[in-house]
Amino acid sequence: MNDVEKLLNEEKRRLNSITAPEELESRLKDVLQSAPPKRLKRSPVLLKLAAIVLVFIVAAGYQYNALAYYGKKLLGFDEIMNSTLQELNDNGSGQTVDKKAALKDGTQLTIDGIIADSNQMIMYYTLRNPKGLDEKTIDFFQPLRITGFLTNAKFESGQYMSNNENTEIKGTMYFEPVSPFSKKLTFHYWEAEDGPMEVESITFPYDPNKAMQTELKQKINKTVKVDKGTITFKSITATPTLTVIDGKLNVGNFDRVPFPFDGIELIVNGVPVDSIGSGSESGPNGTKFDLRFDALPKKLDSLELVVNQFAGYKKLGKKIKLDTVKNKPFIIGGRDLFVKKISSTPQGLEITIATDDDVMLDEVSVETISGEVPLSTTVKQTEEEQKDGRIIKKRTLLFETKAEPESLLIEGMHYIKHYSKKIDIPVK
Repeated sequence: MNDVEKLLNEEKRRLNSITAPEELESRLKDVLQSAPPKRLKRSPVLLKLAAIVLVFIVAAGYQYNALAYYGKKLLGFDEIMNSTLQELNDNGSGQTVDKKAALKDGTQLTIDGIIADSNQMIMYYTLRNPKGLDEKTIDFFQPLRITGFLTNAKFESGQYMSNNENTEIKGTMYFEPVSPFSKKLTFHYWEAEDGPMEVESITFPYDPNKAMQTELKQKINKTVKVDKGTITFKSITATPTLTVIDGKLNVGNFDRVPFPFDGIELIVNGVPVDSIGSGSESGPNGTKFDLRFDALPKKLDSLELVVNQFAGYKKLGKKIKLDTVKNKPFIIGGRDLFVKKISSTPQGLEITIATDDDVMLDEVSVETISGEVPLSTTVKQTEEEQKDGRIIKKRTLLFETKAEPESLLIEGMHYIKHYSKKIDIPVK
């Protein structure tokens, strides 16, 4: 038995009780990438090696290793860390990098350190220029992705803050998780000064032994019915930096309301966990999504998902007489609708209305003496905050007719509906 086989067998025995990690497939689209990536040409040897490694992942159930340390706390990042990352930084968790590169305008880029687990990789970086960092420098430095062996981790989000003199920026970048088999990682970014944007890169060593272990990973496989379909919660993966719930939905109108996932809560020990964000990607077999929450507490007594609100639909079949409701509220489906203005323009008939910001009307037409005319398009949409804090959405409905309108016909409406459905997740 050669050394490689010994190593594989030892790892298999050590990890044989751990389930294989499931990759999060295409969670978010590329950010700030305006050109298609170059396709790498792989040799048959590399393909064979990749296949062997993937088989080993499934057979041995490879997981990230236990908690390791920077050896020192990163300084200057306190104000852009949430409490979870602050605690990890105080404990020295992660890996020091301290890799530097010069940007085209003379600004120095430093990759200070990284924290990695099976949910994400977080990069801490510094931009420094004694001549000053203006908006142009910031706009022309855009992160793209991190690559490495079996790694193509897309940039997902980031934040930064500058000092009072605008000579230094401290920031964090969030990427998809990287492979535990990578030993070197390359950070790719767009950069420009006076010419076109170009892709630059900086490579740094990566020690997967300093990645943090997954604390909870289990199936959910529960489905919730809503007005226009179903939401299926498939799994939960909790790491020291983040908790991710993966799922799939087949809901015909989920994109017809603003922020449909905001009404879903993760309740731990009776207390909601802070929501960090969500992402979705549609395909021929439905829409995959992930919900992101803060890290879980060490002690878990109970865990549940609550769909408080989600996209809903109400059949209306309403007729609004336009000679009686101008600038007065008309109740549709329990919501106010205001007709603000009716005018004839070279483009056609325009009717300006206002509703709650989560309401979208469905199958709208106008009744004239000549018959019904369907809605052509919606233009000039704005939002206004009322004195009571309520947000009203105002927009103009355009109909291709010159005839005098008699009634506005509304067959239905999409809106944020209260569901209050709960799913208990067993705590192992």
